[in-house]
Amino acid sequence: MNTIDNVRILEIPKVHDERGFLAVIEKDTIPFSIQRVYYLYDVPSDSYRGGHAHKEQQSVIIALSGSFEVTLDDGKTKKRIMLNKPNQGLYLPTGIWREIDDFSSGSVCLVLASTEYDESEYIRDYEGFINQL
Repeated sequence: MNTIDNVRILEIPKVHDERGFLAVIEKDTIPFSIQRVYYLYDVPSDSYRGGHAHKEQQSVIIALSGSFEVTLDDGKTKKRIMLNKPNQGLYLPTGIWREIDDFSSGSVCLVLASTEYDESEYIRDYEGFINQL
C-alpha cells in the first residue's frame, strides 16, 4: 500500500526568454504514461473537489493558474500541500485519499491521469477507504 511518503513534487522543466515562460511535459517528466487529461476551473472558493482515492490510477495535479490546497491521507497520516506554481506537479500514487479546496479566484487545476475514466476504480467512501487498509 502506498503512503504519503510516496507522494512528491515533480519539477516540470521550463524555458524562459523575454516573451515569458514555456513549461514542457514529456514522457520522462511524468512517472507514468498519460491516458487522460482533465482540468477544473471556476471552482467557487468555498467548494472542494476530490474526496476520493484510486485503486489503479496514478495522478499528477498542477496549478496552471492561481492556487489551491490538496489534503492527502493514506489512512495513517494526513498532509496538506499548497499548489501555486505551474512548473510543479504533485504526484499521487494509487491508494491516497485526496481533497482539493481553497481555490483562489481564476485558478485552474490540471490533472494528468494514468488511466481512462472508470468509475469502478474510484474509492469514494472514506470509511470504506479506511477499512480496506
